Amino acid sequence: MGSLSRRGFALGALAVTTLAACDNGIGSSGAAMIDARVEATLNQMYSEFPGTRDLASRSAGMLVMPLVTNAGLGLGGSFGRGALRINETTVDYYSATAGSAGLQIGAQQYSYVLFFMTPDALMEFRQSPGWAASANIDYAVSNQADMLRAETTTSLSPVIAVVFGQTGLRLGATLEGSKYTRIIP
Repeated sequence: MGSLSRRGFALGALAVTTLAACDNGIGSSGAAMIDARVEATLNQMYSEFPGTRDLASRSAGMLVMPLVTNAGLGLGGSFGRGALRINETTVDYYSATAGSAGLQIGAQQYSYVLFFMTPDALMEFRQSPGWAASANIDYAVSNQADMLRAETTTSLSPVIAVVFGQTGLRLGATLEGSKYTRIIP
């Protein structure tokens, strides 16, 4: 039993070390760096998925996460930093973290934007000391990020996620269980 505990500890330490080694580079220069990456991410999304312009214009606000690193070997985690934009202006900065356990191996990076489609959803997010993404998020783009679903623009979901730009050797990108915390870069 002692070796099983040591193996579990070693796998957990390896997962944390792997995640730390996948430095996403955000935050080293503070707010200016995050803002530049947010702008580039939005330009990429609008270019690849023109339908997201309609979502942006109808949303109460958008949380843009330019680069999230997700890694795991038995135990895993993800981390990224981004900005909340309302009316095309950055109003707050957030970090997103998540942990997981189970059969997993690999690492990936991706970008995503959460569209808050109602003022209530945006207010709940902003007033929460640590908002957690749940299964109630409607995903607008498949894991392959190949197309925006047409019904997305008419969705009644209060929060819509567009996940894109995935690279790495880990399948799927889910935001469920991610915790968002306001930060000062």
